[in-house]
Amino acid sequence: MSQSGASYAAAGVDVEAGERAVELMRSSIARAQRPEVIGDFGGFAGLFDISAFTRFRKPLLATSTDGVGTKIAVARAMDQHTTIGIDLVAMVIDDIVVCGAEPLFMTDYIAVGSVVPERIAAIVSGIAEGCHHAGCALVGGETAEHPGLMDPDEYDVAGAGTGIVDADQLLGPDRVRVGDVVIAMASSGLHSNGYSLARMVLLGSGGPGLHAHLEELGRTVGEELLEPTRIYAKDCLALTAAVDVHAFSHVTGGGLAANLARVIPADVAVDLERSSWMPAPIFTTIGERGQVEQLDLERTFNMGIGMIAVVAPTDADAAIDLLAQRGVRAWACGTVRARQANEQGDSEAKGGSGGAVRLVGAHRE
Repeated sequence: MSQSGASYAAAGVDVEAGERAVELMRSSIARAQRPEVIGDFGGFAGLFDISAFTRFRKPLLATSTDGVGTKIAVARAMDQHTTIGIDLVAMVIDDIVVCGAEPLFMTDYIAVGSVVPERIAAIVSGIAEGCHHAGCALVGGETAEHPGLMDPDEYDVAGAGTGIVDADQLLGPDRVRVGDVVIAMASSGLHSNGYSLARMVLLGSGGPGLHAHLEELGRTVGEELLEPTRIYAKDCLALTAAVDVHAFSHVTGGGLAANLARVIPADVAVDLERSSWMPAPIFTTIGERGQVEQLDLERTFNMGIGMIAVVAPTDADAAIDLLAQRGVRAWACGTVRARQANEQGDSEAKGGSGGAVRLVGAHRE
């Protein structure tokens, strides 16, 4: 009696499906290129010609890596996978641009329980779209099938990016001065942080659920939760080219206070004036439905501000005008001042070093 032997396919890995996924994603990847990219997609390593940047006196490479957290659970539940890649690019590349670096290229990693070529292609199409918006190239990636470790419809994504900045153009705490103006840039919604809390309130027991249409949101909960993260890279670079920018802060996990504190020196403080903006309805919806305290909301979500620029006071109006011309709603929300003895902020900067940042007053009605 004959018996078929073990095989990779019998173990749950579909090599042919993986090849089909690569072919389906090629057209998307073609949009996310730069002239410095060498060779075709599909090699063992992505190649990028750095010789074009010999004009830099002391070039520094900036790198970042990230994922999109539990927002993926919403994408899976909605069976909508074309935008999660945009979120991934935003999380990686906008961390790079904060130091003043121009993003050059990015790679991705997709882990799946079972390769569904169309789903993989949809995810990569979003990553390529995000890279196009950010001005960087998608030079490679990896799709790994993990049968037995992940459920067939389960997946996760991660990415890493690289940028470049001349040492004398590096932004950060060393440039920030008392009197500098803090410019807020509006977010597109929750972006990709705080989804464990958002899902608990909106999708958990007693929550409205993904497909509920909420009047205050003007769409379903699922549509709101899948709103792609805004990518600010090109806007930030345009700002640094036009005005005297001293620092940027990408508002991600930890909220406004903790993230701004990371990019200002320890001897200064900022009072962020809540009265300067009104958070989008999604933030108040989560707060009211979940009875979430304001401080918890502000330590978890961006509250309507996705990126912050700290600029010289003489350039504040010009910065706001430039961002408006680029379609980014922006406003002054605070001023850098001297820190008082033993003054504490609302949240400590990651790593424990940085200035004191507080949110003061009440939001506009």
